[in-house]
Amino acid sequence: MKKSSYETIYATLSSINFDNAEIMEEIQREIHRNDEVKAKKAQSYDALHDIIVNALDETPITCGELYESIEDKLPSGATRGKVQYALTHLWKDEIVTIVGKPNTYCKA
Repeated sequence: MKKSSYETIYATLSSINFDNAEIMEEIQREIHRNDEVKAKKAQSYDALHDIIVNALDETPITCGELYESIEDKLPSGATRGKVQYALTHLWKDEIVTIVGKPNTYCKA
């Protein structure tokens, strides 16, 4: 079941004053079961932010070129895929994507 479904069920049961605490706690656990994992992922991307953004300038660069230039500065476990995800999904106000084959990136 989706998280939004659990949230709807919880809200509905709360609104009718459902009084089975065990069930309500179980629904809450299900709603928040991935919060810790999400927080750790966000923290790992926060560690990449300054390295990636500071490596960019006005000259467009591919993800592969960027990764090669910062590879030795990246924390353990930071892969090219994580750098690419960060370039394409995070910090959109700081990074400009120039669509092409391949895409290139520069500082906003």
